[in-house]
Amino acid sequence: MDLLAKLCNAPGVSGFEGEAQDIAYEELKACSDKIWKDRLGNVIAVKYAASGRRIQEADGSERAIRLLYSAHIDEIGMMVSHIDDEGFLRFRAIGGLDPRTLVSERVVVHGTRAKPQKLKGVIAPQSGWLGSPEDRQRVFPISELYIDLALPSAEVHEAVEVGDVITLAAEFSSLNDRVVVGRNFDDRMGVYCLIEAMKRLHDPQVDVYAVSSVQEEVGVRGIPTAANVIAPDIAVAIDGSLPSDTPYARSEERQCKLGGGTGIYLMDNRTIGNPQILRGLFSTCEKHGIAYQRNLGGGTDASEIQRRGLGALATTIGAPTRYMHSTVQLCHLDDIEATIRLLSTFPNEAANILPSDWI
Repeated sequence: MDLLAKLCNAPGVSGFEGEAQDIAYEELKACSDKIWKDRLGNVIAVKYAASGRRIQEADGSERAIRLLYSAHIDEIGMMVSHIDDEGFLRFRAIGGLDPRTLVSERVVVHGTRAKPQKLKGVIAPQSGWLGSPEDRQRVFPISELYIDLALPSAEVHEAVEVGDVITLAAEFSSLNDRVVVGRNFDDRMGVYCLIEAMKRLHDPQVDVYAVSSVQEEVGVRGIPTAANVIAPDIAVAIDGSLPSDTPYARSEERQCKLGGGTGIYLMDNRTIGNPQILRGLFSTCEKHGIAYQRNLGGGTDASEIQRRGLGALATTIGAPTRYMHSTVQLCHLDDIEATIRLLSTFPNEAANILPSDWI
């Protein structure tokens, strides 16, 4: 669990993923044939095919089939937008923050004014004796919330400036012997599964590219540059599947459940899973005894990979993740293992799903 905890505890808000990406880079470097970072900050690693089917290019040359795995390392967070005279901070969201989850959360402000430093703070709740009765029944929008660093105003102004990044402070832990909890399993869990799968992958029959991508949470901005360079034939994004086995879900909304296996996206708000790759993933799971579930998702890196260049057969898989975009995201260890097993076995099944005239 050490690597998973290390990945999840590192800060990496969208656009500021450096500290988390350094971990991913070192881990992937140790199990890849080649690795580099692109201009946006994506970490791209590749393990080349030892053998397998070849594709003929238009110029007559041949190459291995290219399979791209992508998991985004960025997490939702905030940016300082104003510092008032008393030293309280206002902020703007980076990514899909839900204001219902923010009040009373602890945060870390990454101050840069005098020197880089991490300042602990809280997103302040309104005291019960203030405000109106209506205030106790409503959700305070982000524009009304503020951060209290519990420091004198002068110290705040000396340490923090507008534009400094804020991360939620909750750290990785085990909830029990089957389930873990963290603030950013969307999508550090995907990055963890990506790294572990690359470690287990030996003598693949396709070129396997592993991308730890950036800025997914703010509009899937990072992966297009990597996909343009790689030009994959097949692509699998790795992201959280959406379990609905909770009292909040109506019976007709229920699909994945925690502990039921990895989720395979049939479609989401940005992508319709390619039928050929879906059949290939299903058959790989059945052949190797990997537990899986059918999932309808939200939106992932697969959407941009699918449409780059000549296009790719694409969909998404991932461990079901309860309570996404909160600090109490839950994943089951069996689902994590099922996701890693699918990623590490699928490359040697992938070539079979392409039509014979694929170019």
